[in-house]
Amino acid sequence: MTFSLKITLVTALLLLTACRSDPIQFHTLTPAQPSGASSSAEIQIESITVPPQVDRPQIVIRQGNSGVAILETEWWAATLVDELRSALVDQLVNSNLQRRVSLRLDVQRFDSIPGQYALIDAKWRLRSLGAGVSALITCRSTLQTPSGASIDDLVVAHQNNVKRLAAAISQAAIGASQGCPSVK
Repeated sequence: MTFSLKITLVTALLLLTACRSDPIQFHTLTPAQPSGASSSAEIQIESITVPPQVDRPQIVIRQGNSGVAILETEWWAATLVDELRSALVDQLVNSNLQRRVSLRLDVQRFDSIPGQYALIDAKWRLRSLGAGVSALITCRSTLQTPSGASIDDLVVAHQNNVKRLAAAISQAAIGASQGCPSVK
């Protein structure tokens, strides 16, 4: 082989190595441990909306007071709306519910700040699905959980928020006449 051909091959290999990117990591809002409840979901999810800033496959984190960063190698396993739906369905199964209800969830804020906290601020509405019954309750829940510095810690904090939101929704569905539950 000539010297120039060797240099060209070495240069091409170095360029290919330099173009290699980090692998994409996928995350889910559904915890690895099942909720432990039965699978007879009496709460039908009508719709879920999230802010457009976080409505993307990549995880979006806040930076400072006014910035955000889109993490190109940290993605949700599905769209954020579908992740929320799956996680809520996993958590909302409740054998104590005596009637069928529908849920509309409108997420106002979905903040992720590694090393500080994960926050979900959501308005939600429950409506009875029985014949001739249209009882309605509208509530707002703001849930914030401390987070470690890693993205995995942040996702676990969001999982905790979803679990607490599902508990509040279940509590309201069981006793809707008593108003909105306090979130713990």
